[in-house]
Amino acid sequence: MELNLCRDAEASGSLDTQSTDRSWVLADLEATRTLGRWLVEQPDRPCLLMLEGPLGAGKTSLVQGIAAALGIDEPITSPTFALSQHYPQGSPPLVHLDLYRLEIPAAANDLFLQEEEEALSMGALLVVEWPERLSLPLPEAWTLTLAHRSDGGRRATLMR
Repeated sequence: MELNLCRDAEASGSLDTQSTDRSWVLADLEATRTLGRWLVEQPDRPCLLMLEGPLGAGKTSLVQGIAAALGIDEPITSPTFALSQHYPQGSPPLVHLDLYRLEIPAAANDLFLQEEEEALSMGALLVVEWPERLSLPLPEAWTLTLAHRSDGGRRATLMR
């Protein structure tokens, strides 16, 4: 089964199934946005990206970088109250989901599955903030964890 529908045909065949962990120190929010741009410029970019980290860690800033790289020029804000935002004009389109307010795993799972189906039908990249609210196994997902550093920067760790 093809798990990377948001990729073009050439890139989709190059998926490496081995786990790869990478880590970066990000000095500021612009560095966080730059990492987001870098992620989607990779030939084996994710189709499903989970963003973990505390409030203020830079999750939405990373999505702003992703959106810029996809050619989305409208403002990107956290969909904490709307729960999801769709950006069909991106290449590929982007679906940004925020599960922060959904503390019951069944509710988070239901919303995620609805949004995943929509993202697949659009060929979109699905980015999920607060994926720890889910109780679903998602082995195809990439996970990027952002953490505050004592020097004011952030550490980003990517696991796939």
